Amino acid sequence: MKEPSPKWKVHENEHNSGLVPTIAVMLWLGWMGFLTYIILYAAFFASTLQRKIITGVLLTSLLLPPKFPGKIGISIGNWIMKTAARYFGLKVIIENEAALKKIDENGKSAIFAKEPHDMLPFTVMVFSEALGYLPGKMRKTGCALVTSAIFKLPIIRQVYSWVGCKPVDKKTFRKRLANTEMVGFVPGGVQEVTMIDPKKKDELILYLRGRKGFIKLALEKGVPIVPVFAFGLDKSYSYFIPRGNFIVKLARTIGFLPVVFTGRFGIPFFIPKAEQLTVVFGEPIDVPCEGENIKPESVDKYHALYLQKLEELFDRHKDAEGYGHRKLKIL
Repeated sequence: MKEPSPKWKVHENEHNSGLVPTIAVMLWLGWMGFLTYIILYAAFFASTLQRKIITGVLLTSLLLPPKFPGKIGISIGNWIMKTAARYFGLKVIIENEAALKKIDENGKSAIFAKEPHDMLPFTVMVFSEALGYLPGKMRKTGCALVTSAIFKLPIIRQVYSWVGCKPVDKKTFRKRLANTEMVGFVPGGVQEVTMIDPKKKDELILYLRGRKGFIKLALEKGVPIVPVFAFGLDKSYSYFIPRGNFIVKLARTIGFLPVVFTGRFGIPFFIPKAEQLTVVFGEPIDVPCEGENIKPESVDKYHALYLQKLEELFDRHKDAEGYGHRKLKIL
């Protein structure tokens, strides 16, 4: 790795996986396991009264607004984000903060395209307004777009809303860009999970060759794209991944992959291991505005440029982050 540039802005959190940070991460990422176990309990072991109570609580959550109970929930979400950053010892490197400030000063929004997805792409926490890593208005409009399946699950839909997430769909994308609000998301999506192969320790697989929708949206509005890469995410879980075309189609249909994974303490569907995470923001890629007359060659050009800049970003930081023996494989 090259010597850090004086332009780089580095934010670091103390790595602390003690009781309080663990509770924060459980309140955020522990609900998948909790719901799995409570539904199994209700189905096979609960009394009739217990089953009614569990069903009532879950249905109530689905009927309530995602942000319920409003400011109280958002305050809880802000606390979760700040405390979870310590659990992961989160380090954030912004290679050119001045360029991001310039985007903000020019009244533009930006698309932050972060990779990899891995089992759970919880490094989207870097876009949280509560953490405040981005400059100017970008900080105030901090938001991560995640699979819409999240917002169909009881309790989880509320928690993810508290921490500033929204569904990743074109309507939300376009609305935020039209309002000059930043957009952070993982273009590789759940498809990348189906391609994880723990036996190939010298590769990191990204599913990006056919992911061009966000390039079209950038060209439609003329907003820059910022490549973002997360190191350490692939160490957070151990897992068993079913294979086959049916599994791939099922995952794309429901928005997540039915997979068995174990986190901290080896507990299935539990919170991630307290591995140190580093997220790096690369140089923004300027994209022209083509409105409704987007040229296919423009899409291909800026998609190829994004892939190039993402790979260069990975190569610049991989040695310092313990990934010197690995290379990206983009499919």
